[in-house]
Amino acid sequence: MPRVKKLGLNIKKYREAKKISQEVLAEKLDLTKEYICRVERGQKYMSLRKLFELADVLEIGFNQLMDFQ
Repeated sequence: MPRVKKLGLNIKKYREAKKISQEVLAEKLDLTKEYICRVERGQKYMSLRKLFELADVLEIGFNQLMDFQ
């Protein structure tokens, strides 16, 4: 499985664990719900800056997002 798809699955997993909707996450990151949806499906790339912001919003370490085990 491509790493971008694994990253998307990690984002979805941690977002759902925090009970945050795609809409709320998008608002907090100044993105659209559609963008978040495409990232979670591995169809869109996020910038490194946005990935750090995402980790902060989800209250997890950046390394957790990048754990593809």
